[in-house]
Amino acid sequence: MTSSTGRVWLNGQILDASQAQISVADHGLTVGDGVFETMKVVDGRAFALTRHLDRLRGSADRLGLDVPTDAELRTALAATVEANGPSVGRLRITITGGSGPPGTARGNSGPTVLVIAGESREWPPSAAVAVVPWTRNERSAVAGAKTTSYAENVVALARAQASGASEALFLDTRGHLSEGTGTNVFVVMDGDLLTPPLSCGCLAGVTRALVIEWSGAKEVELDASVLERADEVFVTSSTRDVQAVHAVDQRVYRAPGAVTSTVAATFRERSTADLDP
Repeated sequence: MTSSTGRVWLNGQILDASQAQISVADHGLTVGDGVFETMKVVDGRAFALTRHLDRLRGSADRLGLDVPTDAELRTALAATVEANGPSVGRLRITITGGSGPPGTARGNSGPTVLVIAGESREWPPSAAVAVVPWTRNERSAVAGAKTTSYAENVVALARAQASGASEALFLDTRGHLSEGTGTNVFVVMDGDLLTPPLSCGCLAGVTRALVIEWSGAKEVELDASVLERADEVFVTSSTRDVQAVHAVDQRVYRAPGAVTSTVAATFRERSTADLDP
């Protein structure tokens, strides 16, 4: 099942993906005026759904977008899972500014709300990542918001993949480590587990927050040289959970290292025990 062959929720209706229609004037298409959340599904339930909905609402507030109530969104997500059957492994909810005039001014049509389902993705046990030359702007008006304006992530990931890596890492404008295109990053230095603070422009990842809470990681500004000095590196995301990194550019690490293994085991145990932590 893919988003193009399954059934989707669009503005209050479950439809075959091939029949779902969004206006060619939708601001999500024309100017990237939208927010989204992707979450894994376990036994028919979206993991950490309360946290995801809170972050979705926070991102929408940054853009000034109207968002349906949590009850309405939960209904949409549950209906999408039910319509697509037991193979659902992940959900994505997208909310855009809706149909509007050409240009940046938003119209009055109200938001577009879309939920699509997909199968879970099997990630390899470790990843190679590459630091890209472009920066994450920690002072952007939408820094930290999960918006649909992902073009710079697309470009960065393509560059990383061209070099043989599977993820890219950004520094912020001051040279501090920030985040990946779809991940948060953690490093182990002399036994300490460290991750960039949100002030470095990184997304407030749901998995990131749980790792901090469950493993006691410290939020510290880290310059790029930390990647040369670190004992271990790993990345987190809602679909990867905790994924070891075996190389950053030419620097090779043991993967998974002892700390990464412990963090991953703790995450598996705690997330299995509570699907909405």
